[in-house]
Amino acid sequence: MTAPASTHFFGTFTPRLDEKGRLFLPAKFRPLLTDGVVLTRGQEHCIYGWTPEAFDDFSGRARQASFTNRQARNFVRMLFGGAAHETPDKQGRVPVSQLLRDWAGLDRDCTVVGTGERFEIWDSARWNDFSDEHEEGFADLSEEIFPGIF
Repeated sequence: MTAPASTHFFGTFTPRLDEKGRLFLPAKFRPLLTDGVVLTRGQEHCIYGWTPEAFDDFSGRARQASFTNRQARNFVRMLFGGAAHETPDKQGRVPVSQLLRDWAGLDRDCTVVGTGERFEIWDSARWNDFSDEHEEGFADLSEEIFPGIF
């Protein structure tokens, strides 16, 4: 009996950008991306990757924030201003725009991290630094941060 296909992105992978700025998506992610992928600026200077449906759900919630709030306007500008809907090719490669590569500091070595409804694309050195810096905090998560989860 085979395991059912996941509906979430999880795991950590280390693909590379090719000379044309295309990223080989992890094979385990590809079944979720048959309708394409939305790439946009993420926090901590990574790139977020969403299914179109998940991006629509998230962006709908983001658009509900008051446009009179400067922080909400800035967030929506950054989110949508860097967004691109891409279709993976037959080899599972997806083009990453120069704007997003610059935002995330991507050159060649990348780390792709599944985070549930989305995945993140990091420059590998930046990911390693981030992971090292936050590992102890992860170990110290408490009931105050995630009530009822532990």
